[in-house]
Amino acid sequence: MIKLGVNIDHVATLRQARGGKEPDPVEAALEAEKGGADGITVHLREDRRHIQDRDLYELKRRICRPMNLEMSLDPGIVKVALKVRPEKACLVPERRREVTTEGGLDAFRKKARLKSVVRALHSRKIEVSLFIDPEICQVRTAKEVGATAVELHTGSYANAGRGRKAKELSRLKKAALEAYRLGLKVHAGHGLNYENVDPVARLPHLRELNIGHSIISRAAFVGMRNAVQEMKRKMRNHHA
Repeated sequence: MIKLGVNIDHVATLRQARGGKEPDPVEAALEAEKGGADGITVHLREDRRHIQDRDLYELKRRICRPMNLEMSLDPGIVKVALKVRPEKACLVPERRREVTTEGGLDAFRKKARLKSVVRALHSRKIEVSLFIDPEICQVRTAKEVGATAVELHTGSYANAGRGRKAKELSRLKKAALEAYRLGLKVHAGHGLNYENVDPVARLPHLRELNIGHSIISRAAFVGMRNAVQEMKRKMRNHHA
């Protein structure tokens, strides 16, 4: 079965809006686990706009499922990752003014830096994936720099009009097939919700989806456990 990593960043976004302690993203993670989450994803951004360093240590101490740390190549962030030692790290691009991550990491242009960071993370037994656009050259570069997995950026698919959905799915499929051929694990995420997740869950060799905003939004109405359970049911439909 495809695994679901639940991104809890926007629980922290709500907390930071008031600068207090509520809602607690760690408690959200525990509720997500009770709903069936297979992993907890968090993005420690350079500007600390939502997740804080202390959240990582608390998550590491209290959650049962693997932590997947989304992170830039910034030396300060890498230093934190090496200290916290999450089970997984996903290397992502990061621009200060973006609302959320926009597009995949250009692995080809950052090859030298990626090799160094991947090697350092692997030295702490952290599994490393690269968040990349579904392009063959990026998949091949991920293999070259030593990544264990690729997370295919599904934003273009999620934002595409009806006429372009098939084309974007085809790009994702080709990238997934190439990643599998090269021995890379295949993950995917970004912009996925309860309405558009099923076609992506059908991608060949897919092992994991990472979904955040839509689950957190749904949780505001039905609770985190129910929101996670609903998403898992949507992901399982194609296996019935």
